[in-house]
Amino acid sequence: MKTESSGGGQPAHFSGRRHSLIEDARRERSIVGSAEPYRGGEVQVFEEKEGRLTVNLLFTLSSEKNAGFFKMGKIFETFNAKLLHVESRPGRRSKNSTSDLEFFVKCELHNSDLDVFVNSLKRVVDNVRSVPEEKVPWFPRQIKELDRCNLLITKFNPDMDKDHPGYTDQEYRKRRAYISELSYRYKQGDRLPVVEYTAEETATWREVYKKLRGIYPKLACRQFLDGLQQLERECGYGEERIPQLRDISAFLKEKTGFQLRPVAGLLSARDFLASLAFRVFQCTQYIRHASSPMHSPEPDCCHELLGHIPMLADKEFAQFSQEIGLASLGASQEDIEKLSTLYWFTVEFGLCKQNGTVKAYGAGLLSSYGELVYALSNEPEYKAFDPEETAKQPYQDQSYQPVYFVSESFEDAKVKLRKYSKTIKRPFALRYEPLTCSVEVLDLPRKIQNALWQTQDDLKMLQGALEKLSSS
Repeated sequence: MKTESSGGGQPAHFSGRRHSLIEDARRERSIVGSAEPYRGGEVQVFEEKEGRLTVNLLFTLSSEKNAGFFKMGKIFETFNAKLLHVESRPGRRSKNSTSDLEFFVKCELHNSDLDVFVNSLKRVVDNVRSVPEEKVPWFPRQIKELDRCNLLITKFNPDMDKDHPGYTDQEYRKRRAYISELSYRYKQGDRLPVVEYTAEETATWREVYKKLRGIYPKLACRQFLDGLQQLERECGYGEERIPQLRDISAFLKEKTGFQLRPVAGLLSARDFLASLAFRVFQCTQYIRHASSPMHSPEPDCCHELLGHIPMLADKEFAQFSQEIGLASLGASQEDIEKLSTLYWFTVEFGLCKQNGTVKAYGAGLLSSYGELVYALSNEPEYKAFDPEETAKQPYQDQSYQPVYFVSESFEDAKVKLRKYSKTIKRPFALRYEPLTCSVEVLDLPRKIQNALWQTQDDLKMLQGALEKLSSS
């Protein structure tokens, strides 16, 4: 995510805030330490030490049992159970209720109390079951499981952030809540919701679009310009209306296989990157406050539709984005932080060489008039893109970046990223299956052999194609 300045140069005082995946990754890492947020599992696993057990439990508290929450706390107190980690999320929707809560609790108690403790919980909550300690963080295997990648770690939204331009505007906050609700209701496979934008919202979009469109030809990379021109022809991009996600998603899917998914706010780094692995881009639909058209402390549709979408129409860049997502699946929180930093200095603030000239391809630059001009001036330092170095580079969240990384090409960046990804320690390899939009975990010899057979078939097909060309 990127904040923007209204001027062409760097401001003396930068009053806004940026939000980045890096910040989310660091915050989540500091909260959960080496433990990852629980996502699923059914196997009973206990750890015993000096007569006490560490147990992971998953259970549901229905909306009809409001008193159950307080009774649950009393049970923990009675058995002197030490809480080590508590996490809640909306329960799976049932016919009877849409407001159930599902709890994951990691606690420590005396081994002789276990059976009575669990039976006591079963009297006040539903569906109590033990779950395993995860050695590898949960990650989606199928595209439909992105419905579970909805963890909103940080929210610089107008309801919570006093520095947000819309904090004192009740009508804006109601509008944001309405648009966010459309995202909360969305499930993978549903038709993307349509937002009927107001005249004020369209005027904000027009101001941003007009100002940025004027400098793109000189500063944006060729792939971005090509994508933007196609979007203008086929998806209604222009000053007069804010494009709809439904139209853009259909366009992207035809061009590169990417599709859009509405999101209500700022996703955790892990969940956002996991979506990229399935060629899904989580995209906001709300727009920044009218009082600050060239600045937003959070991602909005100006940042997404102008910064990210034109680049995702390019096949090489789409592949590069997916490679970052695939590298994140099952990675440790430390590696998620490094991948988030790579994402920050490439997809958000990346530069590349074209015909001997440095051009911008990062969405944070292409949606910010001030930083786009600054990044391609003589002010900042340029470094050649090297994932090992880039992943450790301190990022700037209060002003413009002092350092930008320049890629020779997207193909070169992709090759380097793949080499870096091999350093991420996971007890398996992954293979994306585009026909089923699923990820196959290559952790058994037979799975690897099947993948090799499929690859050999593809190579035979390509060899046959070459032979036909040579004989014609």
